[in-house]
Amino acid sequence: MFTGIVEEAGRVESIHPTPSAIQLTVRVRATGRGLRLGGSLAVNGCCLTATRISTRGREKLVRFDLLAETWRRTNLQFARRGSLVNLERPLRASAELGGHFVTGHIDGVGKIIRWERVGRDHLLDIAAPDEVMRYVVFKGSMAVDGISLTVAGVEKRSFRIWIIPHTFEITALRERQVGDAVNLEADLLGKYVEKFLSARANGGRAIRRSGS
Repeated sequence: MFTGIVEEAGRVESIHPTPSAIQLTVRVRATGRGLRLGGSLAVNGCCLTATRISTRGREKLVRFDLLAETWRRTNLQFARRGSLVNLERPLRASAELGGHFVTGHIDGVGKIIRWERVGRDHLLDIAAPDEVMRYVVFKGSMAVDGISLTVAGVEKRSFRIWIIPHTFEITALRERQVGDAVNLEADLLGKYVEKFLSARANGGRAIRRSGS
């Protein structure tokens, strides 16, 4: 479980396909402290397992083995050597919850359709697939490449977010351009509410049918 508060932006060191997995190696600093083999990091919002850790000066090289399904369903497939990726360590039980609950399971990949500076801030419009848009609500939460952000506007097939200077400076968003893909994870609360209401509605129909 994560919070969507990105700790740092790491750089992709290498991408090496193998018959069983795609090996993604990332250079990290702060998020490497205390990380052990088998531990988890959110990389662009994807919960990945560290399978190899080595030290290079003040940095660590962390390797992750990605299944083809993870590769295909996330924007990591577009990463290249030197690309920035957002990094966050798992939430500790005693830690402050600064963002919202993020599972690290990507719901879909969106596309940046507008990305420009407005004053000191940045305006970001993202086109999203239907399976994500169904959970987008005004002033609700959305994890974009693992960043907990607040929805500032909703259209039929897209939503808007405002990015403050701090978020722009410490995350991989500073490298993004119009047309780029971003990982999206909708708020977990909305999914549970939808399932609860669906089950309740189905149960209600079943009761009415059995009593007729």
